Amino acid sequence: MTFPILVVPHEGQFAAALVGAPDVRVVGRTPGEAVAALKADLTVRVGRGELRALEIDTLGVGDLAGKYADDPSLREICADAYAERDADRPR
Repeated sequence: MTFPILVVPHEGQFAAALVGAPDVRVVGRTPGEAVAALKADLTVRVGRGELRALEIDTLGVGDLAGKYADDPSLREICADAYAERDADRPR
């Protein structure tokens, strides 16, 4: 599981926080210590079921790839579009 985090200087040390959840934050002497402490905290939270992965369906153009592959009207639409395009080309 991957979580986006932010590590920033904080009062002579470094704070690491879970992006979008400012209450999930730890402080360490170095960036590495802060990240390690945050990883430990996140591991505990995941173990308790507080943090879970949630997959969101996208609605992008890529989701249409292959969706109409077996649609017979697609070939007719393409043929009409190509004929119209070719008719508009200068000769």
